[in-house]
Amino acid sequence: MARLAIISGQGSLPVALAAANPDALVITLQGVSHDHSVETREHRFEALGALFDDMRAEGVTEVVLAGGMARPSLDPSAFDTFMQATAPRLMAAFQQGDDQLLRLVITLFEEQGFVVRGAHDVLPSLTADQGQMAGPTPSEGDLKDAAKAAEILRTLAPLDVGQGVAVAAGLCLGIETLQGTDALLDYVGRTPSHLRRAPGVFVKAPKAGQDLRVDMPTIGPATVARVAKAGLAGIVVAAGRVLILDRAATFKAAENAGVFLLGAEDLG
Repeated sequence: MARLAIISGQGSLPVALAAANPDALVITLQGVSHDHSVETREHRFEALGALFDDMRAEGVTEVVLAGGMARPSLDPSAFDTFMQATAPRLMAAFQQGDDQLLRLVITLFEEQGFVVRGAHDVLPSLTADQGQMAGPTPSEGDLKDAAKAAEILRTLAPLDVGQGVAVAAGLCLGIETLQGTDALLDYVGRTPSHLRRAPGVFVKAPKAGQDLRVDMPTIGPATVARVAKAGLAGIVVAAGRVLILDRAATFKAAENAGVFLLGAEDLG
């Protein structure tokens, strides 16, 4: 019988997955923080061989990576035999973008015989619906801004930059980079009023060709609050390819803030 392991990072996503899969083995990696109280088993990134052995001993056949995970600081002197053999591939991936590193992580699990699944496969109800989900109806101008933002994301996809863009009146207010969504929205909120001819929209979508089993874009109540604080009219996400955490709270936050939430199929 298949058993799932949840490699847990920060946020509510690992909690939701664990609640839906009570038999799952929840694992954290030393140096990768988590902010929940779910019972976990800790391993070191430097000793992946031991992690794989433990998972097999526990009957794990499938694995999902969930939650925010910053790149850990590695101690080469603590590498086990497996990591010593893997080090050249790992170091090469560390020199590239997050996509390359995550692809290597997936490959390592698969080479050990584990099936890597996406959070959206484990719990499909987390993904964004197509169409209006919450808040007021977007204007024609909002939809045009969303289309421009989607074009920017498609153009930047080969550069592995980010998953979010804010556009107002056809002008780009900001692009999500390494600092993440919160930093982008804070930056947008500090844009002088004379540079903004419309409230604008925030668009979130995966990069073209991105493996959705890891690093799938997410939004939640905090995203809505920051979009409202930034003075944006709404959020447009890729339907079926963006996770909505704490769905009921997210929708309520959008309604209360007067921020629209829309799922679209033609993003990226």
